[in-house]
Formats: sequence, structure tokens, C-alpha cells
Amino acid sequence: MDLSNCSLVLEGGAAKGVFTAGVLDYLMEQDFYTQYVVGVSAGACNAVDYVSKQIGRSKKCFIPTLKEEQYINKRNVFSRKRIYDMDLIFEIFPLELHPFDFDAYHASRMDCEIVVTNCLTGKAEYMKGHKDRDTFMKICRASSSMPFFSDIVYIDDIPYMDGGMADSIPLKRAIDKGYKKHVVILTKNKGYRRKKERLMSLISDRIYAEHPEFRKLIKNGWEQYNETMEQIDKMEREGSLFVIQPNVKTISSFEQNKRKANAFYQNGYELMRERFDELKDYLNA
Repeated sequence: MDLSNCSLVLEGGAAKGVFTAGVLDYLMEQDFYTQYVVGVSAGACNAVDYVSKQIGRSKKCFIPTLKEEQYINKRNVFSRKRIYDMDLIFEIFPLELHPFDFDAYHASRMDCEIVVTNCLTGKAEYMKGHKDRDTFMKICRASSSMPFFSDIVYIDDIPYMDGGMADSIPLKRAIDKGYKKHVVILTKNKGYRRKKERLMSLISDRIYAEHPEFRKLIKNGWEQYNETMEQIDKMEREGSLFVIQPNVKTISSFEQNKRKANAFYQNGYELMRERFDELKDYLNA
């Protein structure tokens, strides 16, 4: 099985990313590593753990077991406070509670890109894991910083937010880089499409008044997402890519129920186990 011309494309979805963690844990157990991986938001967090070959780390981060690991506070939605404790996720987790193997990441021969959205231009940028650990985690944090629920992240004085705003499923990026085979891991059920969010559009005019190009993404990003999904469905029918996505009801982006989160992780793991031979057939065709 030749993986030198294969890309791995990882959608985000906040807590839904635990499904991707299940898929990748099974693949890592089979020593299945693609030449290129690109991830968005929660998909970026999964991507870097995949490159560092840390089986189980993403699951531990997505499903906290200790009180001090609780990174979501939904009660903050009605206050000025943030729902996600980003300091915990991108500082305490990787450096203390669930150490990230920076050395293994940088020693890897895999090409890994993390998608972020430039708030000034409204365009997606594809960043590498930086040698400086603080900058590395800033890039991951920026990719995962959901509008309205997280703060803008500044990297070299440039404001960035969730990569999913400009490129939710970076399949085109993988195609443009010349890869011929594509494994796409989605976190939503088949047939899912986004709808126009009028309320969010109105709120964004006030919150992101200084970033008009970013506001355009909030208002019109649903169209780009749906166009990408149409392309994915078409390519899947044609057999030109391999897609895996949940076949059970998806969990909330803010899911805190451990039983539901574990079941969603297990759905990803078992689906990949069941379809692994199908994946090998696709790659060998």
C-alpha cells in the first residue's frame, strides 16, 4: 500500500472532533501514515497528534476525566466570558496534563498544514508547526478559535481565527498540492449542509466591525462549505476519494457528557476498523 501520493483531510467541529480521534487512533495502530495531512480547528488538533504518533492523546484532550481538565463552560454563553478555556487546551494540556511530543512531531517526514483564517484578508492560510513551542500552540489555537466563542489570536501582529471560516474542509488544498488519493474524515452526518445564519451575521457587524473581510465569511461561509460538500459527494460517487463520517447521531460541538463523547469516539474507531480493507482497496486501485 503506497501512501506517498495520499492526503489526509480533517474537518473540524469542536467536540465532534472526538470522532476523528477514534478514526486516527485505529489508523495509527495499523501504522497507517499518509504523506500529507491538513487539519482545521479540532481537525488541526487531531492532525498534530497524528503526526507525532501519539495514540490516545486526542481522546484524552477531547474527553476530560478530571475536574481540572474541564475546558468547556456553556454557562458563559450568556456572559462576556469565553466558553472554551483556550489556555487550558493550548498551554496546560500540551505542556503539563497531556504532554505533546514536539520532538516526534518535528522529526516526522510527514507534511502537515494547519488551516487558519486571516481576519484582515478573509483568506485561509496554511501554516506549519513552528519550532518555537509558543508559536506552534498559537497556530493551533488560532485554527480552533471559533468566532463569538473565542478571542482573536495574533501571530506576528496579524489577527487570526478559526480556519474553518475560510476553508472548512481543505480538500482543494490537497488537490492543488498534487496529491492523487484523498482520505477525508468528516465529523457530521452524510447529507449535512449549512444554513445561512442571519442572527450571527447581524452580531458579527458589531463584534468584528474592524474586520470587514472576516464579516463577509461569517455571512457567506455557508455557501463555500456546501459547495465543498457537493464536490466531496461527487468525488466519492466517482470513487476518486475515500470518505469516512459518523453513521450515528452527531454530538454537540459543546458536548460534555462523557458517555456520549466516548460513544462518538468509538463510532469513529469501529467504522474505520470495519472499512479498513475498503480503504486499502481504494489506495491500491
